Amino acid sequence: MLIETEDTPNPATLKFLPGRSVTGDSRPVDFGDADAAVGRSALAESLFDLPDVRRVFLGSNFVSITKADGVSWGDVKPVVLTALTEFFATGRPVLAGHQDTVEHDIAPEDKEVVAQIRELLDTRVRPAVAGDGGDIAFRGYKDGIVYLTMQGACSGCPSSRATLKHGVENMLRHYVPEVVAVEQVED
Repeated sequence: MLIETEDTPNPATLKFLPGRSVTGDSRPVDFGDADAAVGRSALAESLFDLPDVRRVFLGSNFVSITKADGVSWGDVKPVVLTALTEFFATGRPVLAGHQDTVEHDIAPEDKEVVAQIRELLDTRVRPAVAGDGGDIAFRGYKDGIVYLTMQGACSGCPSSRATLKHGVENMLRHYVPEVVAVEQVED
């Protein structure tokens, strides 16, 4: 199995492309630590068993790995490649059952605005951040404020705040006049 890698804007995160489906049609899943992966993804669990793996993000056709500070990709990358190859060779499912998402309740009067926000995120924003090894997840909308979570390579990336404020917020405010701000929330 040939697994390609790509750099991401976050120097601590590398994108691994196994040339096959990872989460398929399921939403991407971000595991901020080993405890979050337990019982949810055998692949993420096996990756967290490796030294120096600090975050695992599973996209539709890629895996983003964030390494520990102070270690080089030259040390981490071969071990991750081996673990990915061995896992995919087993044929085991990547995800275990339904993955819950954290989302705040939406007021009935905001449902139409939220539908517009989700459509813009899904068609204009998420494909771009997936190209960088991450995702952006909608978490809620209240009083004109959109709550989003940066995931994968985008979580902790030095440019993520600028992406949210100058890119996503400006676009949403342009197309959805009810939006006044975008705020980042952590899972």
